[in-house]
Parts: sequence; C-alpha cells; structure tokens
Amino acid sequence: MQGPEKTGGMNRQFPAWADNYAEAVAIQNSLRNRVMVQPLDLDSVRWLAAADVSFSKKDPRLYAAVLLFSLPDLQLVEVCDQIAEATFPYIPGLLSFREAPALLPLFDRLSQKPDVILVDGQGMAHPRRFGIASHIGVLLDIPTIGCAKSRLVGTFNAVPAVRGQWTELVEDGEVVGRVLCTRDGVKPIFLSVGHRVDLESATELVLKVTQKYRLPEPIRRAHSWVNAMRKGEQKCR
Repeated sequence: MQGPEKTGGMNRQFPAWADNYAEAVAIQNSLRNRVMVQPLDLDSVRWLAAADVSFSKKDPRLYAAVLLFSLPDLQLVEVCDQIAEATFPYIPGLLSFREAPALLPLFDRLSQKPDVILVDGQGMAHPRRFGIASHIGVLLDIPTIGCAKSRLVGTFNAVPAVRGQWTELVEDGEVVGRVLCTRDGVKPIFLSVGHRVDLESATELVLKVTQKYRLPEPIRRAHSWVNAMRKGEQKCR
C-alpha cells in the first residue's frame, strides 16, 4: 500500500464539543445553516476518504479510522486510525458528538486532503438536518456524503431491487435523501447530503465506488477495519 505524495495535514482548529443534550442540539441548530447543497464535479475527484467508528454501547472506547482511496482505480493508499475514549453518551440524533471528536484529528494526519468524504452515517437525513456527515463536512469544509445502512428519519416508497434504482426519502414534505439500490437483489442504502454536494452527485459517485457488495467499497473497507480493531484482529497504526 503506497501512499500519496506528502502534502501536509489540514491542521484545523475545531470548536469545543457539547457537554449535554441541550448544548448538542443548540450546536446542531446553529451550524446547520452552513450546509451547502451544490453539484460536485466528479471528474475532479482524485482522492476519496471513508470514515467510520466502531464501539460497544457498554464500553467507552471508540475505534475510529479514516481510509484514503485513489480514484478512479479505487486503491487504498493510506489509513489513519486511533482508539479514543468517548466523552459523550450514545444518543440517537447526536452521534457526531460521540464519534466526530475521534474522527476529525485523523484527517489532519492524512498526507493528502480528500476531495470528498463518505461517512457511515446521516447528513441532512436527520431530525435537525445536521447529522454526523454534515457536521464533519462543515467543520472540514470538504464535500461530504452521508451513507447509512438504515433510516433515521423520513418515509419512502419501495425501491426496486435493481442497481441504480432509487426513491426519495421525505420528511415533513422535504426531500432529505435518497434510498438507493446499489446491487441487484439487495436491500437499499440511505444517502444524504453532508456538505458541498447534491443528491445527484452523491448517487453517481456512490454507484461508481460500489463493487461486489451492498455498501460502497470505501465504506465497507472502513467498516471492516474498525470492527477488526475492536475485536483485536487489527492493530492500531
């Protein structure tokens, strides 16, 4: 696994995180207006990062990793990971306050700034339209896509089990994401805008990087990596 040319980390300074539920909700409400929905020039995407965290609800340890892939060959070129301790409880809708503090420093360790990030979680498909993919995307100011295995909010019509078929995910009359079939005969996944992308761009990119499995390959690899760390099958780098 040969890494990209060293260009230096982003060295971002991140704001303080919330100590309780009310503070967390207030932060989400204050930042959600910074989410930008716009087309992404997929021809310019050379580096794609996938981020995921594994944990047990009874264990404060978080196993976090960011994997960097080159495009269009989809080769894994770099991994940054760590074991961190959670400082915020597990609360649905506030996942970013538990996981993002463990993920964000890993982006500073990457040799190459990603052109787009896939996050295992929600973006705008969230009660306050500001899930972990949006939180990470806004703080890094990098195009980010939420790619989740299950629904957090919204309703949708049945999706034909044919690759590329999708239906809108709607909450309170607003389209908040897409329910996308990535492989023939499998359950769909849930896409939403994180930051600086639109649903058309997100759909096209995710289909490009989905291979033999239901999940996009970068997310699948990141998910496998952090689970292996948690099980002691993969040493922290």
